[in-house]
Amino acid sequence: MDFIVSFGLLSNQTFMNRFLLLVFCGIPSLLLSQNLKSPADFLGFELGTQFSRHHEVVDYFQHVANSEKNRVKLVEYGQTNERRPLLLAIVSSAENLTNLETIRNEHLKALEGQGSLDKAIVWLSYNVHGNESVCTEAAMKTLYALLTVKASLLENTIVIIDPNVNPDGRDRYVNWYNQYKNTPFQVDPNSKEHHEGWLTGRSNHYMFDLNRDWAWLTQVESQQRIKVYNKWLPHVHVDFHEQGVDNPYYFAPAAEPYHEVITDFQRTFQETIGKNHAKYFDANRWFYFTKEVFDLFYPSYGDTYPTYNGAIGMTYEQGGSGRAGLGIITKIGDTLTLKDRIAHHFTTSISTVEVASQNAQKLNDEFKKFYQNKDYKYKSYVLNGDKDKIDALKDLLEQHQIVYGYGKNGTVKGYRYRTGQNGSLSMGEQSLVISTEQPKGTLVKVLFEPNAKLSDSLTYDITAWSLPYAYGLDAVATTSPVGYSEVIQDPGFAPPGGSSYAYLTNWNSMKDARFLAALLKSGLQVRKANAPFVIDNTSYDRGTLIITSGDNKNIKDFRASLTELAKKYQKRIHGVATGFVDEGKDFGSAYVQMIKAPKVAILSGGPTSTLRFGEIWHFFEQQLHYPLTVIDSEYADRIDLSQYQVLILPGGRYSGYFNEDELEKIKEWVSKGGKLIAMGGAINGIAQKGGFAIQSIEHEKDTAKTQPMPHKNLQRESMKNAITGAIFKAKVDNTHPLAYGYDGTYFTLKLGSNAYKYLKKGNAVFLQKDTEPVSGFAGSNAKKKIQNSLVFGADNYGRGKVVYMIDNPLFRGFWENGKLFFANALFMVD
Repeated sequence: MDFIVSFGLLSNQTFMNRFLLLVFCGIPSLLLSQNLKSPADFLGFELGTQFSRHHEVVDYFQHVANSEKNRVKLVEYGQTNERRPLLLAIVSSAENLTNLETIRNEHLKALEGQGSLDKAIVWLSYNVHGNESVCTEAAMKTLYALLTVKASLLENTIVIIDPNVNPDGRDRYVNWYNQYKNTPFQVDPNSKEHHEGWLTGRSNHYMFDLNRDWAWLTQVESQQRIKVYNKWLPHVHVDFHEQGVDNPYYFAPAAEPYHEVITDFQRTFQETIGKNHAKYFDANRWFYFTKEVFDLFYPSYGDTYPTYNGAIGMTYEQGGSGRAGLGIITKIGDTLTLKDRIAHHFTTSISTVEVASQNAQKLNDEFKKFYQNKDYKYKSYVLNGDKDKIDALKDLLEQHQIVYGYGKNGTVKGYRYRTGQNGSLSMGEQSLVISTEQPKGTLVKVLFEPNAKLSDSLTYDITAWSLPYAYGLDAVATTSPVGYSEVIQDPGFAPPGGSSYAYLTNWNSMKDARFLAALLKSGLQVRKANAPFVIDNTSYDRGTLIITSGDNKNIKDFRASLTELAKKYQKRIHGVATGFVDEGKDFGSAYVQMIKAPKVAILSGGPTSTLRFGEIWHFFEQQLHYPLTVIDSEYADRIDLSQYQVLILPGGRYSGYFNEDELEKIKEWVSKGGKLIAMGGAINGIAQKGGFAIQSIEHEKDTAKTQPMPHKNLQRESMKNAITGAIFKAKVDNTHPLAYGYDGTYFTLKLGSNAYKYLKKGNAVFLQKDTEPVSGFAGSNAKKKIQNSLVFGADNYGRGKVVYMIDNPLFRGFWENGKLFFANALFMVD
């Protein structure tokens, strides 16, 4: 048996005894640094007998870096929201580490078809989900082995180890587990230590799933990691995970669907690595599976994003996750221990480096081929739209090192996103142009293509994400290259002009919403226009912000304060000398209303989804920058709601959650002037037991007599009722305050087939009869069900309002064009 096989099963002490024996037998590759300690010797406990806290992991990696300065470079690439350090250990031979920058630069020449590197670069990412906690333990064991028994692999490999992608989540889990576990531990799966509460360790501080954020970069961990990832662009990237306790180990090759851009080599090399893993797993009689469940399609995973950047991107899944603890009895009666889980992840870690070392030249050759011109169907993407939305997209492109430019006056022809047909688009100097004929061309195709080709409807995640739809931009995809200029003159900030009767600014984007939030927090009084108007030969739409000197006469240095905030948010403000408009409603009209600064509360815990709650929490704190009170479901029934003007119910599972008394309390609060924002599953919760009047749409039952369905077909048959994250074209009534700032069309990302009938009035966004998705998969029954259904709406209830958000405008923080709907629900709907 190869030494790595037995090594994967040995305790640290047993390993050391055998290791010393091998050293004395004269194996030079096992010579150790005099000061290097094993994880067990350094931590004071054997790996697998306790969970290591993040500070202990950091300490161990620092110890290794200090002991092995010629072979290990430790990089702190950032900090989490809770100020925990994010680390990378770059591990290689002493010669390679001395020439590290030369190697890195030579590698990156491959993006331009040059370079002659013969080293393989392998990046191992552990613990992106915090409660999949074996991963970090395996990272420490892998680091030690690469510097000792497997040091020969470093001769032609650079191994980059991220021991803990999600320190906040992992420490949350480890601290929880240590609080509730038995001593030493209890294997009975019914014990408390195997059942996390509402807030698990899986997500980061803001309850985001970091393994869905590689492409969207909404979280600080992702934003900081991508900077250093783009400096290396490894040949191989592995994302280490855990799954349910009863599942055997999963490793590559992945399941279908594969995205069409994935090369033949990327497919076959997954199999090469998988067979190497299988060799060791077979020898140890460990169970595993491949080619199931985990596909390579959605672009924001830790396997797909590296794949679309030229790597062999893979996910490895060990059974365990947040339920397993230090040990648990599985459904077949086996006991799964943390030591078992470490052994499995450690084995695939070393096996991956081994295969990369054996194929270093091939990896370099194929990586260079990946970055050659692919001759994709669409050569350029041209986008028009609101400058703030263009700027938001540019920020994302720059983080991904995607090159863009600006158009020239003229017309371009191609596939029109807005119509779903070939057509033409006027192009000007403000148009954004992105070409696929650039090093990041494959990533551009994946992120921008109108409708990704889907080889199998059974997928692990959403099937549509096209950025022109997500950012609300008018776009065309062209089959021939479009020329562009690299620089555009930015007019920059201009202080408010004109005299001092009032100051006007538009309402079209999240930048505008942030500006309004800042004005309200600073105590300035702001009005909104509920009807379009013209003044000084300039047209203003509904939602325009009007800041009058009269409303703010008691604000010291009013104009200076306004100018300071306008400069901070880069807002252009037009001063007017009168409230007498040329067309429309004057500023004293009932159509020009004061915007109240609402006190906002949100329900957490219990029935809410942590992901859906986290999206809203992050939206308030990191995007809108507006205060939010979090009320937990454990004591929500004791809260006096009259203190708040807005109550948000995030999506989740509310069936049976509200009793009649609790619903009556909410209804009474709304009837007295409160505003309830109900999202996703919360809508069903408030519609039951005599709640609010919104009505769901049910699937039509198939009454036709058919033969019994074969069991093997049941899963695929169920897909007729499913929508797996598809984009639909919705109608917008932009005269409604919930839709201020929008035009007549909104492309909504629908995550399921739940549907609700139109309201009697207040239907701001809705689907009509044509419900064929513009992008992504939707089953035939589901498409029928959502016909003539509500997307976003607001209903009067007494003196208050109920805002319904059937689709999620804040999904994963990346659907940029949906966010203004949520801001409208807060500030414009009254």
